[in-house]
Amino acid sequence: MNTLAVYGLLALTTAPPLVPNAALLAWAGVLAADGDLHLALVLPVVAGSALLGDLLLHLAARRFGRPARAWMGRRARRRAFLERTSLLVDRYGVPFVAGVRFLPAGRVAAALVTGVVRYPVRRYLLGCAIAETLWASYSVGVGYLGTTATHSFVPALALSIGLSALVCGATALVQHVALRHLAVRSAQQVETGEGGEDKAETGEEGEVEAVDAAAAEVGAQQDGGQENRVQ
Repeated sequence: MNTLAVYGLLALTTAPPLVPNAALLAWAGVLAADGDLHLALVLPVVAGSALLGDLLLHLAARRFGRPARAWMGRRARRRAFLERTSLLVDRYGVPFVAGVRFLPAGRVAAALVTGVVRYPVRRYLLGCAIAETLWASYSVGVGYLGTTATHSFVPALALSIGLSALVCGATALVQHVALRHLAVRSAQQVETGEGGEDKAETGEEGEVEAVDAAAAEVGAQQDGGQENRVQ
């Protein structure tokens, strides 16, 4: 196959989201290990095309943010997802954008939410660049290293799929822990706010009682003074 066609195929299957191309990337690593492709070109093509796809998705979400927000707000599940993910974006920023890339449909979720909430484009691109560089490195690298070590395509492909599943599971675990931590902190803030309101109300009641007591004491003194004058 023409090497230029392989590079083009890599770009075309990497730029759009939700295209299963793990086997193709591992195969590109195999070709690079055999000398048919250049690893120094494969990695930039894969990471760069993925980054371009991320940017286009993000810009589309920014452009159609209002309809997308309205669509996600129609159902409780989508609305909860948008609210929860927006909180994570605000709290964790670039690390969240980079980490969510490794979840199933993470590219679409990150681009949609960051676009709808109008997250800064430069920071979004920074997180995506980190994620796509890591993703391209291990996706192509396992094929390259597996072929170099075993001289066989099948073990390299199995290693690539296994590593992808491992990274996805680890990222999902981190996201789960972050969500629980955020939920606990939100509950604590709500309780603290309610406690502060109760204290404020108690303080106001105490001040009112003190003022009433002082007014009663002044009134009593005035009544006593008037009785002395009458006597």
